[in-house]
Amino acid sequence: MKVFVYTDGWSRWNPGIAGCGVYITDESWNPLERRFKSIGIATNNIAEYTAALLGIERAVVLWATDIALRADSQLAIEQLKGNYKVKNPELKKLYLQIQDILATWWGRITFEHIPREQNKEADRLSNVAMDKYGS
Repeated sequence: MKVFVYTDGWSRWNPGIAGCGVYITDESWNPLERRFKSIGIATNNIAEYTAALLGIERAVVLWATDIALRADSQLAIEQLKGNYKVKNPELKKLYLQIQDILATWWGRITFEHIPREQNKEADRLSNVAMDKYGS
């Protein structure tokens, strides 16, 4: 099964209260799952990577055989593709967690940078996560 995993993460005040959102659809654009996660105080990039990690984990649990991970963070996408080096030690830990999952998974994954306008649901979910952190 092919899934589209839309991820977004950001931080208010960078670093600040951070959250991530994940929206997963099937090939017919039917929603399969919506997730959000508050991650405390973190940077935008940590939130973006946490969202990607959560999205990949959820897609694997859903038995996806083909994942199109889509995010509006060009930096995260280019690093996940292997086009840019991951220098930050905190990001490197999350990057390696993602690589570990992919190394034991049997499917195919693509990483796609998309405009923010195409990522509205994941963005909304990341805001829900940040709002819940304060409550």
